Amino acid sequence: MKTIRIRNFIILFFLLLLLLPWIFLVAAHLIGTKTVSFQLNDTQQRNLSETVHLIETNTENWTNQDWQHQFQSRLKSMNMDVKILSATDQEIFRSNSKDTHTLKKTEQFTIIQDGKVLGKVFIYLPNSRDIQIIAAFTGLLLAFFIIAYEMRKHILKPLEKMSLAARQIAKGDLDVQLPNSRITEIADVRDGFKIMVGGLNESFRKQVALEEERRFVISAVAHDLRTPLFALRGYLDGLEQGIAHSPEKVAKYIEVCKEKSAQLDRLVEDLFTFTKMEYLKMGIEKNGIDLVDVIQKSIDSLYPIANEKHISFNIDFSPEDCIILGDVHLLERVMTNLLDNAVRHTPRHSKIFVKCYKENNKATFTIHDTGRGFDLQDLHRVFEPLYRSEKSRNRSTGGVGLGLTISRRIIKLHGGDLAVDNHSNGGGLVTGWLPLAKIN
Repeated sequence: MKTIRIRNFIILFFLLLLLLPWIFLVAAHLIGTKTVSFQLNDTQQRNLSETVHLIETNTENWTNQDWQHQFQSRLKSMNMDVKILSATDQEIFRSNSKDTHTLKKTEQFTIIQDGKVLGKVFIYLPNSRDIQIIAAFTGLLLAFFIIAYEMRKHILKPLEKMSLAARQIAKGDLDVQLPNSRITEIADVRDGFKIMVGGLNESFRKQVALEEERRFVISAVAHDLRTPLFALRGYLDGLEQGIAHSPEKVAKYIEVCKEKSAQLDRLVEDLFTFTKMEYLKMGIEKNGIDLVDVIQKSIDSLYPIANEKHISFNIDFSPEDCIILGDVHLLERVMTNLLDNAVRHTPRHSKIFVKCYKENNKATFTIHDTGRGFDLQDLHRVFEPLYRSEKSRNRSTGGVGLGLTISRRIIKLHGGDLAVDNHSNGGGLVTGWLPLAKIN
């Protein structure tokens, strides 16, 4: 729908206010006189001249009854009225006894002969302008009516509806009907309201989603904290009550307590990192680093755990440097999370295949374990916070459920992405990429 600015709208109103009465006036004059000229036509001019001549040449007959009757008949045929007064303003002749002269156009002159004033003559011509004036006034009223109607339709009613919509929004009702208007400024305000309502709807939707996620996080964290805490308390109670009689049993209890405390430490660390990234929008310090070195450091840190299960790493790194811009500590955390998952899900006496290579303007890496892989129904949910495919949330088979979530968000903060799938030869496959640094 095309719109018009309010100043142009007002200019059109003023033109209508000026033109419509004038159009009605000219139309009424044209209908009454068959001409657009506002001067006396030829017939009226001729009748006026003849009447003046009759009056001037018959000064001695002004009081003659026969002449007056003839003169009055002639005036009637010409649709004119005449009044003749003496030099002392005494009425000598009047063609019409009724005082309708206020509706006539008057021609007035004085008759003088031999330097003596004989009388005054008033000639009343048909005045068609009374109809013209009425027509012009009608046009003016019509112009006011049109202006009032259009202003109400395109300005006042939309503003009233906009005001009502604002009150509804203030009460929390976002299901509002925003009015259309052909005025540009009002249409702009409507579009602004529409964007605001859309933003508020999106904010409410996010608020609901965050509230649901908050409740889920609280319940999940409570579950994950409770399990190692109960185990830790049980073993500590056993040590306190002397259940562990031999040094070997004491050592075993202490080892279990250390393992549970390490689980709690990892859980708290994961939760802290997740919260920091999710709500504080933590910034990252980007420096030029070689992605191959980052992956190698993470592999080196996991060698002791892998050796316990007799798992070896099959490494295939690009001979070229894969220089990227990033935070080395965060990226090491990503690689450690991903490789730790691979070690935990790879059976004993197996291999983990790690690759890193350049691909166009990206540094791509893959981690392929030889475990059972991902369940198909879980592939689209593995990056959800605290999601784990094990319904029992058994901590011996997996972590808290934040490792992949944190890893992907760190990768995205660096401008890359992370994906998971099942390898064609079996096992899980994690693929990620990061943009290469531009070297001048």
